[in-house]
Amino acid sequence: MAVTLTINGQRRDFDASPEMPLLWFLRDVAGLTGTKFGCAAGLCGACSVLMDGVRVFGCQTPVGDAVGKSITTIEGLTQQPLGKALVEAWNEVDVVQCGYCQPGQIVAAASLIATNPKPDDAAIDAGMSGNICRCGTYPRIRAAIHRAAQIHAGEPA
Repeated sequence: MAVTLTINGQRRDFDASPEMPLLWFLRDVAGLTGTKFGCAAGLCGACSVLMDGVRVFGCQTPVGDAVGKSITTIEGLTQQPLGKALVEAWNEVDVVQCGYCQPGQIVAAASLIATNPKPDDAAIDAGMSGNICRCGTYPRIRAAIHRAAQIHAGEPA
C-alpha cells in the first residue's frame, strides 16, 4: 500500500503496510539506520524519534499513525540548531561509552529541551524516563543536557 510520510522535512512516497512498526519502516524502507532497535517493547528508548516534535517509540508506533505528521529521526535532528547543540554538548561532556542508545537519548533530550528550555535535574530525569543506557552514563547525559540547553540558549559555559 502506498503511504506518504514527511521525514526530516522531506515529503516522500513509499510502499509499506500501515501496520508496519515505524522503526522497521525507517530502517528498512527509508534507509535511515540511525534509529536503533533495542527491545521491541517500548521499554528502552533506542528507537526514539520525534513525531510532530513529541518523542515516540518507533517500535510501538505503526506507520499509519505517522501519516500526515512530521517525523524527525536522529539524522534530521542533527541538522537542526537544537540537534547541533546536543551533539556539541554530548562531545564536550564525553557522554558516549558504547554509543548504541545515544541516538535515542539525543532525540529524547531534544523533545525535553524543546518543551523545557532550562530543565532542572528532576525535569531531566522525568523527560528522559524510558530511555535506558546499559553503560550507565546517566550522570554525563544529565550534564550534557544542561550544557546543550546553555548552548542552545546562546549562554556561555
